Amino acid sequence: MNTAATLATAAVSFGVTAVLGAWMIPMLRRIHFGQNIKEIGPVWHKNKSGTPTMGGIMFIAGITAAAVTGGCMLHIGVGGQTGALNRYFLGLFMALAFGFVGFLDDYISIVKKRNLGLRARTKSIMQVVIAALYLIGLYLMGNTSTIVPIPFLGQIDMGLWYYPFALFVIVGTDNAVNLTDGIDGLDASVTFVVAIGFMLVSALLMEPELGLLATALAGGCLGFLLWNAHPAKVFMGDTGSLFLGGMVVALAFGLGQPMLLVFFGIIYVVETMSDIIQIGCYKLTHKRVFRMAPIHHHFEMGGWSEKKIVAVFSLVTLAGCVIGLWSVTML
Repeated sequence: MNTAATLATAAVSFGVTAVLGAWMIPMLRRIHFGQNIKEIGPVWHKNKSGTPTMGGIMFIAGITAAAVTGGCMLHIGVGGQTGALNRYFLGLFMALAFGFVGFLDDYISIVKKRNLGLRARTKSIMQVVIAALYLIGLYLMGNTSTIVPIPFLGQIDMGLWYYPFALFVIVGTDNAVNLTDGIDGLDASVTFVVAIGFMLVSALLMEPELGLLATALAGGCLGFLLWNAHPAKVFMGDTGSLFLGGMVVALAFGLGQPMLLVFFGIIYVVETMSDIIQIGCYKLTHKRVFRMAPIHHHFEMGGWSEKKIVAVFSLVTLAGCVIGLWSVTML
C-alpha cells in the first residue's frame, strides 16, 4: 500500500469530518433538525430528544473527499489496477446511494413529522434495487465469479444462487449496521474496528485500492467520534448508518470475501438476531427473551453504561476481526 496515499486518505477523511462538526452541528440546531426519540428504547433516552441528527453527512463528505484524493494519488503516483479502481468507486457509489435512502428516511421523519420515516416496504425496495445495481456493475466489470470463500473451510461455487445470496447479504448487512446505531458512539466505534480489519485484509490480499477505501472509512468514523462519543453532540441518523453499512459491504464484496462479515460484523449479526429472536418469541409466546432489543438496550436496561457497552462491543468486534484475519492467512 502506498504510504503517502494512505496517510493523505486518513488525514482528509478525519480532518474534513472533524472540522465539519464545528460548523454543521450549530447549523442543524438552527434549522431544528433534532432527533425525534421513538417510543422504543429506554425511557431515559427521551433526554436526548432534540440532539441534532443527520450528522452522518459529516463523515460522508469526509470519506468521499478522502476516497477521491487517495484514489487519484495512488493511480497518478505509482499506478494501480483499473479493475480494482472501478470496484473502489462502484462500492463508494453504492454506499452513497444507501446514504441517500437514509437521508430520505431522516428527512421524512424530521421535516414531514412522520416519526418512522420511510415506509418499510419502500425502503426495502430501494435497498434491493441499489444492491442489484451494484452486483450488475461488478458483473459488467468482469467480476463474474460465483465462488465464495468460506473461512477455515475452503470455498464453494454457488452458481446462480450467488446473486440472491449476495442481495441478501448486502441488504441484510446494511440494515444490521443501521440497527446497531442505538447509543452514543456505538456504530461509529464498531465500524472503525471493522474498517481497520479490512485495511489489514486488503494488505494481505494486495488490494491497495480497497485498502484506501477502508482507510477512508476508519478516518471518517474516528473524526465523527469526536462529536458522537458519549455524551453525543450529534447523531448520524439513518443517513450515516445506512452509508456505513454500504461501505462495509462494499469492502467485503470488493475484496471477494463476503463471508468475512460473519466475523468482522459479529456485533451487527448479534444485534440483528437479538431483534429477530425478541420479535419472534414475543409473537409466539408473548414472552421476551431480552429486557429490550436490540441487544445493546438489553445491557443498558441491566445497568451497563453507554461507554461500557461501546467498549465491550468494540472489543468483541476486535476479536471477530482477529479470527477473520486468521482465516484469510490460511487461504
